[in-house]
Amino acid sequence: MATVLPNSNNSDSKKVQVEGMFDSIATHYDLLNHTLSLNIDKIWRRKVVKIVGKYAPTRVLDVATGTADLAIALTKTQAKQIVGIDLSENMLAIGREKVAKRGLQNIIGLQKGDAENLPFADGEFDATTVSFGARNFENLEAGLKQMHRILAKDGVCVVLEFTMPRRFPVKQLYKFYFKYILPVIGRMVSNDDRAYTYLPESVQAFPQYDNFADIMLRCGFSNVTYKVLSMGIAAIYIGRK
Repeated sequence: MATVLPNSNNSDSKKVQVEGMFDSIATHYDLLNHTLSLNIDKIWRRKVVKIVGKYAPTRVLDVATGTADLAIALTKTQAKQIVGIDLSENMLAIGREKVAKRGLQNIIGLQKGDAENLPFADGEFDATTVSFGARNFENLEAGLKQMHRILAKDGVCVVLEFTMPRRFPVKQLYKFYFKYILPVIGRMVSNDDRAYTYLPESVQAFPQYDNFADIMLRCGFSNVTYKVLSMGIAAIYIGRK
C-alpha cells in the first residue's frame, strides 16, 4: 500500500507525501471529505459512534484523526478520555480549534504521531477507530497491528473507509462521478492538485470488503465483520482483540 502520490517526488515515502498533502489542504479538508462522500459521512460517523458506544469504553484512540470530527463525535460514547493522533500538524490545529470551541479539552487530546508507531503502551485503550485514514497508511498491516497492540483484552477496533460500489447502476455512476465530477469539484475546493487525484485513486486501490476483513484477521483481530453503507460507497469494519 505504499503507492506514490500523483505529482510528487518519488524519493519521498508515502508517509511524507501524505503528511505534506494534508498539511496543504487542511483548511479545505472537511469540505473535500463531505464532497467525496456526497455529504453523508456525518451519518456514517454516527454509526461508528453507536458501534463503539455498545462497548462502553473508558479510553478511545482515534487514529488518523484529521480535523477531529470523529474524535468529537465519540464523546457521545461517554468515554472519559479520547486521544486523536495524526501526521498532519495543520489538520490537528484545526481539530484543536473545534475541540476548544466545544469546551472538550478535558476529554479530547490531539497529538501528532504515526499510526505505524503508536506512542502508547500495550492494552492502553478500550477502543480504537480510524475513519477515512486507513488507506493513507504507508504499511497497512503495520498500522493495524499497532491498533491491535494498544487495545485492551476484549477491546474493539472500528474502521470506516470509502469503498467502490459493486452493483449496477451505482458502480457505474460512482465511477463516472470519480472520473469526471470529483476532479472538477476538487479544483474548485483545493489548490493542491494531488488532493483531488489521490483521494479517488486511493479508494480504488484500497483492499475492500472480504479482502480488508482478511487483513484485519491476519493482524490479530478476531470476530471481524463489516457493514456495507450507502449502496457500497463506504463500509464499517469491526474487529475484537
